Amino acid sequence: MKTMKTLCGLALLGLALYAPSALAQQVQEKKTTTTTTTTMTSSSGTISQFGPDEFVIQTSPAAAPVTYEYSETTTYVDEAGNPVQIETVKTGVPVTVYYTKSGDKMVANKVVVKRTTTTMPRG
Repeated sequence: MKTMKTLCGLALLGLALYAPSALAQQVQEKKTTTTTTTTMTSSSGTISQFGPDEFVIQTSPAAAPVTYEYSETTTYVDEAGNPVQIETVKTGVPVTVYYTKSGDKMVANKVVVKRTTTTMPRG
């Protein structure tokens, strides 16, 4: 009888130790991964207006001007990738704008300021 109680006790102890791990194996955490793809597009032209929240570039004389929004995360660089001051971005300056679409707005991520060439009159 004592042996039977010992065996029953060991069986219950084994069951108590096994049950939580078996239960844990049955309950699996479901993980969901969401991937968002953002496509960056570029456009080149000359700045025709530069305001506090947006700027407008003219891509060609025949094309309609295009408006881009910018923010404090927008970067401004020269053609070599070196940072430039926002003050260099002004009307008449040629640029390439890298942007993403957000709804019907185009948000500038990076603006590459191109070097302007001036020709000296020969005399």
